[in-house]
Amino acid sequence: MDIERINRLLTVVQTLGASLEFDAFMQSVVEEVCELTSSESASILRYESGTDNLLFIAAPPEQLQFLRGVQVPLEGSAAGWVFRHAEPLLVQNTAHDKRHYKEVDRLTGARTRSILAAPLMFRGGPLGVLEAVNKRKGEYTEEDIAVLETLAALAAFSIHESELQKQIERLQAETSSLERLKADFIAIASHELRTPLGLILGHATFLRELTDKKYHEQLDLIIRNATRLKEIVDNLSSVDNYQSGAARVRQKQVVMTRLAQDVVESFHEEARRKGVDLRLAAPSSPLTAEGEAGKIEVALSHLVRNAITFTEPGGHVLVSVETVPGYVKVSVADDGIGIPASDLTRVFERFYQVENHLTRRYGGMGLGLSVAKAMVEMHGGRIWAESVEGQGSRFSFLLPINASQASAAEKVFIS
Repeated sequence: MDIERINRLLTVVQTLGASLEFDAFMQSVVEEVCELTSSESASILRYESGTDNLLFIAAPPEQLQFLRGVQVPLEGSAAGWVFRHAEPLLVQNTAHDKRHYKEVDRLTGARTRSILAAPLMFRGGPLGVLEAVNKRKGEYTEEDIAVLETLAALAAFSIHESELQKQIERLQAETSSLERLKADFIAIASHELRTPLGLILGHATFLRELTDKKYHEQLDLIIRNATRLKEIVDNLSSVDNYQSGAARVRQKQVVMTRLAQDVVESFHEEARRKGVDLRLAAPSSPLTAEGEAGKIEVALSHLVRNAITFTEPGGHVLVSVETVPGYVKVSVADDGIGIPASDLTRVFERFYQVENHLTRRYGGMGLGLSVAKAMVEMHGGRIWAESVEGQGSRFSFLLPINASQASAAEKVFIS
């Protein structure tokens, strides 16, 4: 191959596809084939598994209008032979070759005298065929075959990339649809469950005050389970409101040391029953942050409950509050069962559970950590987890001390 032709081919390889969309790229390949092999025409055919035929996807514009949608059979055509054998084909005179598919000539009004074709190979398999027809002067050469195979490789890669992009778009559309369905279900279920749950709790509590003590155990069971179901509904609503943008934070000064103390005290009895040592480490002077106390309390409560749940009897849970520049940092550390490294990045996803649902020991729906994350991020904060399986976990979150710090934090954490 002469130096000028090699340089031309290198230039084509370097520039083809630079910011071109798929159809434009295919047309550019066709144009370069005609130029570099001195052919009157060229085309790209793509294999369609549904019909087991080859379809034209690129050709000179004046021919493509007739060829688009035309199915070329794998048997009885030069392109089909190339695809089936996965090797180039050179036909210098179609008059003496039965593999020439004459239907194309009939549709375009042209006469094919010679054919040079190469398979579009990707990872050992053919995706289609690149054809050049009618050498302007003389006959096709080995150099023409090398040029065609080089451009066929480019076209094959582009087709594969196009297929991947379509698969990604299809999966994204399916995922988006599923997310909408899930969000709609959660919103409807939460709304429809609130009223009957309120009635159950109200009437059960009222009946407990009126009935004999011998019925209290049964009524307490109803109240306890209805309360648990109400917590689940509230958790679903909290995350859904945050993700839909409906949630708002009513900013006030929150004394974080006092809030942490209240949360720890509220879990002392639960920790005592399980045999877990629950403690608070906080400075004597108050540490404050701007936010909504109720939402911050929800976040911390979920972390503390989670730590107690996954810590065995005799274990320890430590809640700590401290300042870092511009933030209040709250951490909940335990020496419980820990989290496998493969699960650590997903623990804040809604409904995600480290345990297999068939072998679960600890219960729950996988909502608590996602709710905690939503509550923290609603304040412009950040939450994360550290863990060593078998040794314990530490969940921490940062809350900006004021609104201006929260605005700056959003930019930092989002980036």
